[in-house]
Amino acid sequence: MESRLVVYNTLTRQKERFEPLHAPSVGMYVCGPTVYGDPHLGHARPAITFDVVFRYLRHLGYKVRYVRNITDVGHLEHDADEGDDKIEKKARLEQLEPMEIAQYYTNRYHQAMDALGVLRPSIEPHATGHIIEQQQLVQQILDNGFAYESNGSIYFDIEAYNKKYKYGILSGRSLENIKDESRTLAGVGEKRHQADFALWKKAQPEHIMRWPSPWSDGFPGWHCECTAMGRKYLGEQFDIHGGGMDLVFPHHECEIAQAVASMGHQAVKYWMHNNMITINGQKMGKSLGNFIPLEQFFTGSHPLLTQAFSPMTIRFFILSAHYRGTVDFSNEALIASEKGLQKLMQGLSDLKRVPVSNECDPETGKTVKELRRKCYDAMNDDFATPLVLSYLFEACATINKLIDHKATICADCLKELSETMHLFAEDLLGLQSGTQQSGAKNQEREEAFGKVVDMVLDLRAKAKASKDWATSDHIRDELSALGFEVKDTKDGATWRLNK
Repeated sequence: MESRLVVYNTLTRQKERFEPLHAPSVGMYVCGPTVYGDPHLGHARPAITFDVVFRYLRHLGYKVRYVRNITDVGHLEHDADEGDDKIEKKARLEQLEPMEIAQYYTNRYHQAMDALGVLRPSIEPHATGHIIEQQQLVQQILDNGFAYESNGSIYFDIEAYNKKYKYGILSGRSLENIKDESRTLAGVGEKRHQADFALWKKAQPEHIMRWPSPWSDGFPGWHCECTAMGRKYLGEQFDIHGGGMDLVFPHHECEIAQAVASMGHQAVKYWMHNNMITINGQKMGKSLGNFIPLEQFFTGSHPLLTQAFSPMTIRFFILSAHYRGTVDFSNEALIASEKGLQKLMQGLSDLKRVPVSNECDPETGKTVKELRRKCYDAMNDDFATPLVLSYLFEACATINKLIDHKATICADCLKELSETMHLFAEDLLGLQSGTQQSGAKNQEREEAFGKVVDMVLDLRAKAKASKDWATSDHIRDELSALGFEVKDTKDGATWRLNK
């Protein structure tokens, strides 16, 4: 299967043609949430980014196995090897079992992702369900001489690894720089070098989540789960590993080291990373305390928000920037996204009201013929969703001209225009109108509502034909008061609901 798709590979720092290892099968692993709090805008971005990747690869004919994990153990505070497990800390605060916390926030995450139109992955493994696989990974790294035991904990020996391989190839950091940064931390403790990272941690007496192992009762280091579960479900080598840019170092750097140290070769062909959501230039995150939960976006209940924003507005907001570019939160940007989404959804809805002619005018014919190719070219260029949206807006302008009888379109071209717009806006970008999200009954209700407006305009046309100007003007004014824009053209009246 020949592919025109190119993706930016963080590992090589360049765009590369996408050529799967075992086409038509594609293996994709994306780092999922640590479930100790409500999902926020920072969680939405990778989920939506890789949802589009998932949708597009399937559309191209690939058989995609998409694995997105749930971290429910081992992620210590500040992404370090010391301190509290984030889930255990939350459990103590709320006087609940850690698994109650993990389950509750996993459910909350799913609810938010469903609202955002994010498709469920093929497999969603939990770290706690793969302790044996993580212990096996640790043992392989020990057996190969790239880890050591210290007081019942196992640490990855970065210096030993760097003598044979190179640590830092993903982030571009040298071992010396990493060691220099690590010296700012107080004390080496159990580690030979502060830069070494935990593969297995011996549990302190107060630690609730623990499992027996050959080394101690304890729990796996945070970096182990993705290496172990990626290998279990996608094999020793797979195509795509994705996540936020904040995971490049140390998490994904450590994943590469673990894979090479245990197998002798890398596991991932293409590393893809989405950039950050920022507030006033600072990364949004739970650990920084500057996040807005998605539910508060949907309800407008956060003090930083001037209004509520629908899940589809959030999705549009994220897709309106390239996934590798930063997105800075502001109410103004979200309001602009809301208007953009309404414009696009109105264009899709208006397709049903476009009058068909015997032939297209030259400009319309050219727009329709080029639209599909331009959208594919944008998607094939590292998923350039902002470009796709711009082409769809151009198509919306054409639809407006057609409805206002300022352009003409034949039946075949209208079919092509409709199919292309629905394909890219709905199937691939995953954008939906409120009626689509609410179900078929609401869609039927809206269609009936449109027919009622057409009937009212027919009555107005009859009043005008009878020179009953008072009735004609009254109907127009009443519709205008309800938010309808009515235009009189030589071919009849057209209407639009200004939401």
